[in-house]
Amino acid sequence: KGILWYQGESNAGNPAEYKKLLPALIADWRAKWGQGNIPFLYVQLPNFMEVNYLPAESNWAMMREAALQTLSVPNTAMAVTIELGEWNDIHPDNKKDVGERLALGAQKLAYGEKNLVASGPLYQSSQIAGDKIVISFTNTGSGLTSIDGEELSWFAIAGEDKKFVWANARIEGDKVVVWSDEVPQPKYVRYAWADNPYGANLYNKENLPASPFRTDK
Repeated sequence: KGILWYQGESNAGNPAEYKKLLPALIADWRAKWGQGNIPFLYVQLPNFMEVNYLPAESNWAMMREAALQTLSVPNTAMAVTIELGEWNDIHPDNKKDVGERLALGAQKLAYGEKNLVASGPLYQSSQIAGDKIVISFTNTGSGLTSIDGEELSWFAIAGEDKKFVWANARIEGDKVVVWSDEVPQPKYVRYAWADNPYGANLYNKENLPASPFRTDK
């Protein structure tokens, strides 16, 4: 009926390669099973390692980006697990919630429940509006929310120099508006771009977390 895949930790040393490996794996398995575009569902890597309280580069974030980009492959689904990991265990204990999120994807992709909200918010596009950046999402479900009721966290913003600083962010309808007084001419934004963005709190009202993303490449 379909394939479930949870892997990537051992590839985190070369995330750019994984952007090719994961789609290639899907194509190869589909060819070997001979069932056309059989549903392929996979898990985006969870949070892991020490929390870094400054905006920084992250191979684990790039691995999650590789997973996000692989949604361009037809008949695929991704379970976001950004808060289900443990800082000191590469194989976190909470398998149940991972399975339930995969099951949501399977219900929609393999079993045809088209109206089901099976994913948290996924980055769609961004627009610069003066000194702010406005971000649009798919999979907003019943609406965007801060899961803990606090201000949105783990948004960072940068100008042309790509020097990221923590940003203010607020939900406006089905969009998020991001800004910082330190960056009067913003160009790029990142969300939960870290090995362990502990406490990242952008969700939809179905209690599914937003995938990490960046607009700089």
